[in-house]
Amino acid sequence: MKQIDWLFFDVGSTLVNEEKAYQERIKQALADTNISYSAFYQTMIHYFMENKKGDVEALKYYGLKPPAWRSDLEVLYPDCKQVLKTLHQHYKIGIIANQLPNLQARLRRFGIDSWIDLVISSADVGLTKPDLAIFELALQQANCLAEGAVRIGDRLDNDILPAKQLGMQTIWIRQGFSRLTHVTNPAEAPDWTVDNLTEILEILG
Repeated sequence: MKQIDWLFFDVGSTLVNEEKAYQERIKQALADTNISYSAFYQTMIHYFMENKKGDVEALKYYGLKPPAWRSDLEVLYPDCKQVLKTLHQHYKIGIIANQLPNLQARLRRFGIDSWIDLVISSADVGLTKPDLAIFELALQQANCLAEGAVRIGDRLDNDILPAKQLGMQTIWIRQGFSRLTHVTNPAEAPDWTVDNLTEILEILG
């Protein structure tokens, strides 16, 4: 393994469990319609299994507008704090994420900000994944070469593919709905695949 200096994490379905936020989004979208929750959910799952953004595609399929995302319903995965604390003893830790404003305050509220050295959020920088520019900005601000960094995220298209294109090493974490997706393009194939945060310690700990 090459010398690693920085680990760049995604947030949603990587550090935080979005299950309740997804449930609320579906309920809000279906309010005042005759579409059943189970029918919408099955359609959403179908699209996720096709490696698409399932909730967005299901909303389009039913002709529904996407409700506001309730980030206040997100909760940390139970192993998140211990894993970040352990990794921070050996590496610098950054965030590259498509997020709503005030991500830094949310990280503080979660009690994990002391282990995070750099936050690059789409709402703050005006760039969104999978645009290579948001990854390049993070590397620039970290003063880190791509080969000295590892990208850790749940999305093959948004996290793994662009990071690999820049020469970063990659860990695909199959949490949330990403557990339904699969590698179909060699360009998206991660260096490592894990099912939870704790397994990252076996690779980088």
